[in-house]
Amino acid sequence: MRSLVSPFSSLRKPLLACLLSLGCLPTPGTAAPYSTLFVFGDSLADAGQFPDLAGPSGASLRFTNRTGPTYGSGEMTGYSSPTLLGMMLGIAPADLNASTSPLNAALGLPDGNNWAVGGYRTDQILAAITSQSSVVDPNSGTTLRTRPGYLPGNNFRADPDALYYLTGGGNDFLQGRVLSASDARAAGGRLADSAQALQQAGARYIMVWLLPDIGQTPAFSGNPAQPLVSQLSSAFNSQLVAQLAQIDAQIIPLNIPLFISETLADPARYGFAANTNLIGTCFSGDSCTANPIYGLNGSSPDPSKLFFNDRVHPTTAAQQLLADYGWSILSAPWELTLLPEMGHSTLRSQQDELRAQWLADFGAWQPIGQWRSLVAAGGQHLDIDAQSSGAQADGRGYNLTLGGSYRFAEHWRSGLVAGAYRQSLKAGTLDSHYRLNGYIASAFLQYQANNLWADLAASGGRLDYDRAERKFALGVAEAQQKGDTDGHLWALSARLGYDLAGANRPWHLSPFISADYARVNVDGYRERGNGSTALTIDDQERTSKRAGVGLLGKWQLSNATQVFGEIAHEREFETDPQQLRMALTSLSSINFELQGYEPQRNLNRASLGVAHKISRDLSLRANYNWRKNDELTQQGVSVGVSLDF
Repeated sequence: MRSLVSPFSSLRKPLLACLLSLGCLPTPGTAAPYSTLFVFGDSLADAGQFPDLAGPSGASLRFTNRTGPTYGSGEMTGYSSPTLLGMMLGIAPADLNASTSPLNAALGLPDGNNWAVGGYRTDQILAAITSQSSVVDPNSGTTLRTRPGYLPGNNFRADPDALYYLTGGGNDFLQGRVLSASDARAAGGRLADSAQALQQAGARYIMVWLLPDIGQTPAFSGNPAQPLVSQLSSAFNSQLVAQLAQIDAQIIPLNIPLFISETLADPARYGFAANTNLIGTCFSGDSCTANPIYGLNGSSPDPSKLFFNDRVHPTTAAQQLLADYGWSILSAPWELTLLPEMGHSTLRSQQDELRAQWLADFGAWQPIGQWRSLVAAGGQHLDIDAQSSGAQADGRGYNLTLGGSYRFAEHWRSGLVAGAYRQSLKAGTLDSHYRLNGYIASAFLQYQANNLWADLAASGGRLDYDRAERKFALGVAEAQQKGDTDGHLWALSARLGYDLAGANRPWHLSPFISADYARVNVDGYRERGNGSTALTIDDQERTSKRAGVGLLGKWQLSNATQVFGEIAHEREFETDPQQLRMALTSLSSINFELQGYEPQRNLNRASLGVAHKISRDLSLRANYNWRKNDELTQQGVSVGVSLDF
């Protein structure tokens, strides 16, 4: 292999500013809830620490295949999985660059936050965090660049809002440092020590790879040492997992060995060739057997059909698959924390229906000692815009409501309504599907005397999430995880108003104040199966506390027909982002908590309806309801009949 030392003086800044950084790439419109991404590891995560002498002038080397069309000299190498994940998260492009690149230093370009260096062992990964980072030519031993490590260069303080990405261990095996189970455990412990050092400096979110099965690579496939290497890989991971479970941070593990084994067990699903040896062959032929069909010099060269580019490094197709795996876990709470919002939406549908009936009855209750029944049916549409920690979603709902009121005194009446609700929500880029059947009952008490009026309602309900189908991309494939769960809700609502018109007027106009309390609980559940992407979800609780002001009114158009409506502005006091605790089902000893949907502070709502008396005791009503905050819009229509008896 040629020396990696490059003639920096001949480079041209305009070209290199693009080649060495990610500045040429578009930045996604929505960033995730992380300030940036820091990466520590080896060649599997290296963003380009070394100059690429076989690539375009001044390019950096990444350890995967070239991007084509010939896959040979003069072409760029593809990105590693943490870089791809950073792009998906909307991390600033410059942050995704290499940390210790000699090219950057020679050109005066800023360093990035990717501290992974090809060839690093676990002790060197730890050193890049706690002491210094060095890039050394593997052929000549020449140090190309050294700089203080991440923590020394940052006053030993880690950014608590950043996502940290940690991988390593393979070079401990490949460089002959792991020859026994105790060696493997020591190496796994050092990688865990890297996570511990970050946590002690203030890091909260740390994504950690489990070591791939080194025995299941072209480097050891068919080798007599393969069973031992696989056994030692497992010992490495056992020690790593045991120590990670003790760290007081949000440790997000990636079960890479299980994920790779699932992929290779069904390669065609992910776009890989099903008719070839994916473990024993590679694309480049560098220190491994080149695939005779899809290899660089094969009959149909195509790295996307192969998992390995060389004896241990994935192709760009496999790197994208690994990035998607990380994304599937990070993005899961952005969808799953919408389950409580579905419960709140169902509750609001019943409250809107009840208030529409009250407004139609305003100033015109049934006689004392009589009942007024209610039957209504309606539909709703829910639109939730994307947030930094919440998925875009679109929902539809339908409901049937039955109930009645009894006027037991001149100024008082009480009642009870019950409703059945069916709501379906599609969330995320691949339309994950969540379905809720809700059953809610509300008891209410109303007061009207001269110009003063008030109402009080208490609600309780059962929630049946009979479908929780989370969908996500894995390379060219669409994957899904399914589950179901239950929940419950209860709520209190009160309003106090003053009618400016008073009794015996054809019109009413009344300002009011309101207070609402609602709590939705969703039980924890486990997605089906024990696959690498399956999650165990903890219980969720979302409380809403609101206060509002509004104005309602109605106009008697004729003896039989009236129109009515109201507008209100409410303020939400529980606006902290939802936090979801979960774990990989296959690694249940490590649970972690990630941010999800963030309720909005200000809510506006309005309604408009018409009621028509068909007979003295029978009335027909139709109404439209609208609610809106910065991220959520809920609309509903309903028709109902009421009968006095």
